[in-house]
Amino acid sequence: MMNRYKMFFIMVANSLLRRRARMAIALLAVAIGATIISGMITVYKEVPEQMGRAFRAYGANLLILPGTDTGVIEESSIASVRKSLSGYEIVGITPFLYDTLLINHQTVMGGGTDFAVLQEVSPYWQIRGEWPAAGEKEILLGAEFAAKLRVNPGDTITVSGGEGTIVSDYRVSGIVRTGGNEENFVFVSLPDMQNMKGRLGELSLAQVSVVAGQDELTRAEEKIRTDVPGVEPQLVKQIAQSEGTVLGKLQALVLIVTVVVLVLTLICVSTTMMAIVTERRREIGLKKALGADNRHIVAEFFGEGCLLGALGGVLGSGFGYLFAQSVSVNVFGRGIEFSGTIVVVALVMSVFVTGLASLLPVRIATNVDPAIILRGE
Repeated sequence: MMNRYKMFFIMVANSLLRRRARMAIALLAVAIGATIISGMITVYKEVPEQMGRAFRAYGANLLILPGTDTGVIEESSIASVRKSLSGYEIVGITPFLYDTLLINHQTVMGGGTDFAVLQEVSPYWQIRGEWPAAGEKEILLGAEFAAKLRVNPGDTITVSGGEGTIVSDYRVSGIVRTGGNEENFVFVSLPDMQNMKGRLGELSLAQVSVVAGQDELTRAEEKIRTDVPGVEPQLVKQIAQSEGTVLGKLQALVLIVTVVVLVLTLICVSTTMMAIVTERRREIGLKKALGADNRHIVAEFFGEGCLLGALGGVLGSGFGYLFAQSVSVNVFGRGIEFSGTIVVVALVMSVFVTGLASLLPVRIATNVDPAIILRGE
């Protein structure tokens, strides 16, 4: 039995090698198709995660709001939120305590926060100057409010929690532009805000940036609501929906390109195989005259097609990974892992396409009449 299969394989391989030029064209078509298919499948698989990370540059996608009438979140609840999201990739959780401050005798809304985490969660904040240094009496002013005060980075201003409270000098480390309400606010460190307002351990809200799709975010929202009492999680729908829309369209585009490539590969291989059948009509007729039935003819041509597909699939899978890696590095700045599953899928699809492309040529081959061929007609 083994010798039989071995002889069949040798016969098919020799048949391909005898027609190097035509088979090289077909192999190239299959390899290119497999390259694009493998690359596109890899991109299709990796894009949601990579895009999710890219979208984190636009800020938090989940808010943690007070779940009680007090309008306050206990600072200790943030640890519980982080624990609840332990199965997710968290970019950061930025705490905020909002209250009024007195700046150079002008009342303004102030925010106390953790600047180190804020830089990770909200990288879109544009700072003229620098971020406040940890442990220093430094303050970040919104651009609109800074214009009213006519101050610049490096200037010193007076800050207090209100009338009758201790007044402290703060250095303006930077001026922030966000395109939002933050430009009318001022920002100090969270401990400074809590001390100035006498609100130790209190937060107004927290902004969470987590790498997840819209469905995963919805599940995370429900999980926090169940696991952490006293808070009300809320999706930032504009960001979550935009992310979902972009990902959906991009994945649809990848799918369309993959289908088009499959069809083009199918046409190219089918055309090549038909040309080969036409060239080999005399050979097919002779084989039939010597006793070969249609089953043997079908097996031979399908064997050639499948072997061609397997070789093209192997080559294409390797080049497809390099293609996907290049796209990921150049677009997202991150590499991707090699996936054996995608190689298997690309290989199976290549064999399937070449097998499908062989159907019409095989049918033509089985219809060859040996009597007519041997008469030279």
